[in-house]
Amino acid sequence: METRTIGSLTVGVVGLGCNNFGMRIGRRETADVVSAALDAGINLFDTADIYGGTKSETYLGEALGARRDEIVLATKFGVPYEGHEGGASATYIRTAVEDSLTRLGTDRIDLYQLHAPDQKTPVAETIGALNELVGEGKIREFGCSNFNPAMLVEAAAAVPDGGAGFVSVQNQYSILYREPEDGVLDECGRSGLAFLPFFPLASGLLSGKYQAGEAPPEGTRLAAWGDRAKDEMSEERMAKVAALQELAEGEGHTLLELAFAWLLAHPPVASVIAGATKPEQVAANVAAGQWRPGAEVLARVDDIAPR
Repeated sequence: METRTIGSLTVGVVGLGCNNFGMRIGRRETADVVSAALDAGINLFDTADIYGGTKSETYLGEALGARRDEIVLATKFGVPYEGHEGGASATYIRTAVEDSLTRLGTDRIDLYQLHAPDQKTPVAETIGALNELVGEGKIREFGCSNFNPAMLVEAAAAVPDGGAGFVSVQNQYSILYREPEDGVLDECGRSGLAFLPFFPLASGLLSGKYQAGEAPPEGTRLAAWGDRAKDEMSEERMAKVAALQELAEGEGHTLLELAFAWLLAHPPVASVIAGATKPEQVAANVAAGQWRPGAEVLARVDDIAPR
C-alpha cells in the first residue's frame, strides 16, 4: 500500500475507522475486522475514547494483542462521556490519556487527537500538556479534529519554543461535503499538517449501497437512522450519487473507488479512514485506495458535485 506521513509517523493511504467497535459489532466481530485489516496491510487504526461507550478502545486493544507494534494507533479525547467532563485542560488530558492507555492495553499512543475544540481552555495550555506527554513517551504525536482555519492558525502560534504542535487535523470531508476547501486544506498546505477526512463515504452514500427511489438496505447505517435518512437521501443528493456512480463505472471502477481516489488526489490528505463491520468491507476499502484518476475525471467530479 502507498504510504504518506503524519508528522514522524508513516501510514498507509487507507486506514481503519474503529467507531463501529462496541456499537454496531461486538468483541468477536471486532477481532475479525482487525485481523483482516492487519493482513491487508492497513497500519493506521483510528478510534476515540467515546466510541462504543469506551468499548471501542477496549475491543481494539484486545484484538491487536501482540501485533500492537505493527500499527500506528490513533485515538481521541475531549468529548464528555459518563464520569468524564471532557475538554482539553492540562488536568483533564492527564486523566484521559491514562484511561485510554489502560483500555487500549498499551504504553503509548502514536497519534493523540483533541476530538473537538475546547473554548474554555487556552490552546497554549492544551499544547503544553500534550508536549509533556510526548516528553514522557506516553504519546508520539498529537493532532486535532473539527478545527476551522482560524483555530489552526491560533494553535500554530501557541507552540512553545522548542516544542511541537499539532501534526494533523481530522474533519469531515467527502465528495458530497466539501467544507474543508474553505480554508482548512490551504492551512494544512501552509503549515505542513496532514489532513484526515472522516465520513469519507458521506455516511455510506458513496459506498454504492444506496439507490435513488429505494429504501436503505436492511442492516445499513442509514436504515438504522429511520426518518433521519430522508435528509441524507434527498432527491438532489441521490441524483449526484447516481451521476458519480455512472462516471466511476465508465472508467471501469466502482463508486467506492471514486470516493477514495478523489480524496487521495488532494495533497494534504494522508489517509482515508473508513469504518468496517465485516472483513470483506476491509478488503474493498483497501482495493479502493489503489486508483489514481487523471485530471479529467477529477474535473468531472467537480461538475457533478461542485464545491
